[in-house]
Amino acid sequence: MTVLIVASNKDPASLNIKNCLLNQSKWEIINTFYENDVYKNIKNKKLIIVTINDKKIFHDNIEIEVQKTIGLKPKQAIFISRHTSKTGNPTLTVHPIGNFNKALFGGKDKTLIKTSPILMTNLLRILKINADENNLYHNVCFEVTHHGPNISIPSLFIEVGSTLEEWEKISPAKVVAKTLLEYFNPDNRKKPSNDIPILVGLGGGHYAPRFTDVALEKKVAFGHMIPTYQINSGVIDDEIIGSVIKNTPNFSGIYIHKKALKKSQVTEFKKLFQIKGINLISSKELEKIN
Repeated sequence: MTVLIVASNKDPASLNIKNCLLNQSKWEIINTFYENDVYKNIKNKKLIIVTINDKKIFHDNIEIEVQKTIGLKPKQAIFISRHTSKTGNPTLTVHPIGNFNKALFGGKDKTLIKTSPILMTNLLRILKINADENNLYHNVCFEVTHHGPNISIPSLFIEVGSTLEEWEKISPAKVVAKTLLEYFNPDNRKKPSNDIPILVGLGGGHYAPRFTDVALEKKVAFGHMIPTYQINSGVIDDEIIGSVIKNTPNFSGIYIHKKALKKSQVTEFKKLFQIKGINLISSKELEKIN
């Protein structure tokens, strides 16, 4: 399976992570893409780095461009990126892609991209371990589904936030690069199990604190995550619920962060899911990570 790692010359954090990837492992140049070198990992030949010259969130259909221009057919995309927030808090995040409402930041209106629950959740866990081991002060967490680009293959973002100072630091970029290389190391015998519940998260804030905690403590993986602010905006209808399930491969059920919703909202969703035959999963039902 060809895994496409996408960097951008418009993004200092992205270039920082890319350079750390190149420094931490051996790569060969196999082609060019937008006049930038394309790298293939020597140890894991399915791992490819491409660099674009515009913003990642607005660069649609990169998987089609890669196939047409350099003859590779990626099955998974990982966008290495900066993260921006109003608070400027230092963060290391992973998140799915898509829009529940208007596509204000790339992608298409009310369009969700296929997630990679096992990959994304295990990157979160490895990221947390590596951040702790390197004494980073960054908050390691999921973010809920938001922004583009539009792409037809399973995709996710992995990010360093949230200020220029953090984007240009080597230590967080090194941890992100180390995390990616560890996960895709072909010599790593500790492969993640696919025999775990794959859940959609419902409720909570943008940084998905409850889903992050559950993922770090339990044998589970999350795909799309819907925050309370999108629920309150009234955009989460039957179409969106169907889309989050469709684009969360091997979907098992929905986890509701009940404390982050009104009781009336929880009751309404429970009735809806019961009618649709959708499983509701609680943390008590999930096995602890040893």
